Amino acid sequence: MCAKNTYYITTPIYYPSDKLHIGHAYTTTIADCFARFNRLRGKDVYFLTGSDEHGQKIQRIAEEKGVHPKEYVDNIVHSFQALWQRLNISYDGFIRTTDEEHMQLVQKVFQILYDKGDIYKSKYEGLYCTPCESFWLERQAKDGKCPDCGRSVERVEEENYFFRLSKYAQPLLDYYKEHPDFIQPVSRLHEMENFIKSGLEDLCVSRTAVTWGIPVPFNEKHSIYVWFDAVVNYLSALGYLTEEDDLYQKYWPADLHLVGKEIMRFHAIIWPAMLLALDLPLPKTVFGHGWLVFDGEKMSKSKGNVIDPNLLIDEFSADAIRFFLLREITFGSDGNFSRDALIRRINADLANDLGNLIHRTSSMYEKYFPNEIPQLGQEEEPEKEMAKNAKKAIEEYERLLDSFEPHNALEALWTLIRQANKYLDTTAPWTLAKNKDYPRLARVLYTVGEVLRIVSVALWPIMPTSADKIREQLQLGKVSSFEEAKVWNGWEADKRILKAKPLFPRIEVKEDDEEEKEEEAKATAQVETIKEEQIEFDDFLKVHLKVATILSAEKVEGSDKLLRLIADLGTEKRQIVAGIAKAYTPEELVGKQVAVVTNLKPRKIFGLESQAMILAAGDKNELAVLNPEKPVKAGTEIG
Repeated sequence: MCAKNTYYITTPIYYPSDKLHIGHAYTTTIADCFARFNRLRGKDVYFLTGSDEHGQKIQRIAEEKGVHPKEYVDNIVHSFQALWQRLNISYDGFIRTTDEEHMQLVQKVFQILYDKGDIYKSKYEGLYCTPCESFWLERQAKDGKCPDCGRSVERVEEENYFFRLSKYAQPLLDYYKEHPDFIQPVSRLHEMENFIKSGLEDLCVSRTAVTWGIPVPFNEKHSIYVWFDAVVNYLSALGYLTEEDDLYQKYWPADLHLVGKEIMRFHAIIWPAMLLALDLPLPKTVFGHGWLVFDGEKMSKSKGNVIDPNLLIDEFSADAIRFFLLREITFGSDGNFSRDALIRRINADLANDLGNLIHRTSSMYEKYFPNEIPQLGQEEEPEKEMAKNAKKAIEEYERLLDSFEPHNALEALWTLIRQANKYLDTTAPWTLAKNKDYPRLARVLYTVGEVLRIVSVALWPIMPTSADKIREQLQLGKVSSFEEAKVWNGWEADKRILKAKPLFPRIEVKEDDEEEKEEEAKATAQVETIKEEQIEFDDFLKVHLKVATILSAEKVEGSDKLLRLIADLGTEKRQIVAGIAKAYTPEELVGKQVAVVTNLKPRKIFGLESQAMILAAGDKNELAVLNPEKPVKAGTEIG
């Protein structure tokens, strides 16, 4: 039996207590990238998103506003759909938990598990977090606060129905072991294993104090717990247990449930246990990504630090926002969002690298070949090298997207773009024109056009509108297949790059960077010679020194002195901003072991948080980082 050529991807269904913020846009944009990428590779994709509309929180908000809960959520759900349209989200299905078909399936599933004995009636006495709609034991709460959101919990005493979650503790652990790709990244897997091993309690799956929910089919005094209701959407959207279950037969099990790390427990423990109880296949992968943080804190409506993506789209365009979210943030880890970082990415990557390459080449076509393009000269070594670069970039791009690394996939693509800019500099088309070597000149410009054709294919899942515009300038139609990117010399020789308004105009910022210059100077000073000052031995003991291995390094945009490093300290990874760019290239540092001070208070440098300090000797131009004589384990203490 041949494998299905299908791809079923889901986002969480978002809670319509208020409008969506940039964190929700992050999740959905990544899902859209994976959906578009798999469509390009010829897969039959079903991309699902939606809204999770029941629960006590919605009930209370609607009561405060004096409206019915359904009336309250309708307007907000419409704002969800409007935002996804603005962001070019290409979902195939949008489910609402107030849809009749969904509510019927939730009741059927509840009845099946009750008849099987996996749901039973008992009394619940414990804690409940209304904002998270989560039950907690006394030992799990932190100072009377929810361990997930940090807000106050309520003491609840109710007669409820319970799901025998504890019954599935060992089967889940066994499944994790047999399917190592089920929970990603691996840090989330360890969290889920530890949660189960700490003691998995049966789950309360009904409420009597909540009327805004789906009634228990055999006891309408109870409404079904909102999280039991919510996760069933992944089946109800496919018509499971109905006569029209073609989508279920075609797409289940899901290839990827994409969720934020704060709801991993529901998707990697509760939902799989429900599926095991129903004797249904489990999803292939549940990926828990990190949070978008603002000034070091998770974005949340209660903290008032949320960012409206609509305002960002108005100012910068949907494609620029999509690009930033996928390029800037290491997928799986928390990522810092700031307007300054967004502008730096737009100016450096889009305006300077890609935009400049398009503009330079189209201008030269217009200047040197206003009418007819001569026959191309033969490919020489620089063109053969560019062909190799393109092949390598696309292979890396495809591999990295398959392994859920969109940030690294885009770096592979931007390496090719930078190589194309360098190719233009070294082949010097202006000199070829001056010498009237038109066949060679035509070959050089064609080569850049060929790189841009390949880039337009790879860029389409991330920036669909911009990719289409690039193809218009190349006089090409819509992208039809990812295979187009794997062909060299696929652009017709008589085509030219049409000149147009800059796709990515540079964003001018006011000269208000004295503070950043001061930060840069301080970061550089950290690795310069410090005046000798005697201290007590106890003062020395306060300094924690460890050996770190540099995992990645890159220049900080807008600075010629700073590098952004990710360092492995054995038990954790940290970001370090160091003023050593005059002495080391990023490539020289990757894999290198260095001595670092680990207990300095983190500080912002050029908008980036530096979480440790590298030790180095010499002046700022002749620096040498301190490193062990022979390799040691990352995190080894120095002293």
